[in-house]
Amino acid sequence: MKMIRNFRETMNPPVFLGSVAVIVAFVIYGAGFTRHAVVTFQSVQTFIVTNFGWLYILAVTAILIFVIFLAISPFGRIRLGGEKAQPEFKDLTWFAMLMAAGMGIGLVFFGVAEPIEHYLSPLEVDARSDAAVRDAMLYTYFHWGLHPWAIYISFALPLAYFHFRHGLPMAPRSLLYPLIGDRIHGWIGHVVDILATVGTLFGVGTSLGLGAMQINAGLREVAGVTIHLGVQLLIIAFITGLATISVVTGLKVGIRRLSQFNMSLAGVILVFIVIFGPTLYILETFTTSLGYYFQNLFNISFRVDQIAYGAWQADWTLFYWSWWIAWSPFVGIFTARISRGRTIRQFIVGMLLVPTLIGFFWFAAAGGTALFVEHFGPGGIAGPTLEDEALSLFAMLAHLPLTAITSALGILLIVIFFVTSSDSGSFVDVMVTSGGHPNPPKTYRAFWCITEGVVAATLLIAGGLTALRTASLTPALPMVLFLLIACYGLLRALQVDAATKGRPRKESLKG
Repeated sequence: MKMIRNFRETMNPPVFLGSVAVIVAFVIYGAGFTRHAVVTFQSVQTFIVTNFGWLYILAVTAILIFVIFLAISPFGRIRLGGEKAQPEFKDLTWFAMLMAAGMGIGLVFFGVAEPIEHYLSPLEVDARSDAAVRDAMLYTYFHWGLHPWAIYISFALPLAYFHFRHGLPMAPRSLLYPLIGDRIHGWIGHVVDILATVGTLFGVGTSLGLGAMQINAGLREVAGVTIHLGVQLLIIAFITGLATISVVTGLKVGIRRLSQFNMSLAGVILVFIVIFGPTLYILETFTTSLGYYFQNLFNISFRVDQIAYGAWQADWTLFYWSWWIAWSPFVGIFTARISRGRTIRQFIVGMLLVPTLIGFFWFAAAGGTALFVEHFGPGGIAGPTLEDEALSLFAMLAHLPLTAITSALGILLIVIFFVTSSDSGSFVDVMVTSGGHPNPPKTYRAFWCITEGVVAATLLIAGGLTALRTASLTPALPMVLFLLIACYGLLRALQVDAATKGRPRKESLKG
């Protein structure tokens, strides 16, 4: 009885039990009927992209314009948590945690792979041409630049505002308060929170399973370790164990320190590539690509390929927009939790510009070096990249000194990035299922972290990871509508805040 009473006091039973039920049902479906699950979710995703691709393009660009407007408007002076609130984390720590949760592992995995793939199969120009080099960096910047971070902001900022200034739960349901008021505590709120919880676990679980295969591929290159299911399961167990320790110790200890360590290690590898790679070419690539990106940003932001290049856009831009939108609850909730005390302007500028520029320089260094080797040098990177994207980073490092050492550091970087993704995702899930508690119980933190590992391992054994990866993109359609509603609700709340001269009044936000 005491255990049941404690569960009711610390958890939101409908959300917790509903999330667990959905996860169990999907694992049974994905593991037991893998082929059918893959076909089903691929068909759903294809239908969504084909018929609603225009909505993704228009909505994501509108969200970017909206967050820029908020940053330069008088609303930017409003402080999350009250006028006397101070940031909980220092700027460098905050940036490190943003990068680790937002797209750190993606930068490592796609830093070489995406520029090379665009170079080999460009949108409109000849493959392997000078123009292909230019466009490879343009579209890589486009897919990893301002738009993804604007998507994250559109979820994180309203949630941080409603929680820190109006005392609403740190849960997705709070974003609906301006429209439905206290009904967020009913079944509508439960459904929204369950979808966010399940989506976060599916996204992190997919990354964990695929990451195990990537790390296994890296170990083969460095140490000759056989690519085998047993090795990948051991990797999942190892990462899950580290993530559990990290999430139990909390934001200020485990997650913060791992994020700082990871960004420091990434910085070391980045400096190494710049110094020992084609230094001048890297700096020129960063500068030229940055200018070309902003020169073409407006046109490519609104571009919908109706006939000739529809398949390319579906495979790249629309896939990425779906991915960032589907991941927005995870990154948004985590970012909101660590952002108390910052003004709206500091929040947007810091989250929109700093990670974007860091990502751009990483792509210019890693991707630029690979393009230099492939376009001007001996080549040898395209083959491994087409064989397995996980090998692309190691193929690039093979053309630089100290290959064994840098490749080992690269594997360590991937491992820690996956740990930070797993512990951040677990922290988000337990916050949501505990009713938006900003510091949820340690027992339930460990439960969600272990659950992620079990889901990933089960589907890896059964061959159902492809189904999980495809399914994780499906919620992007309702989520993009949810993000637009959140932006409207935030604007309405900010207008109320301005009318009351900064004195938060939750009651006045009701629809």
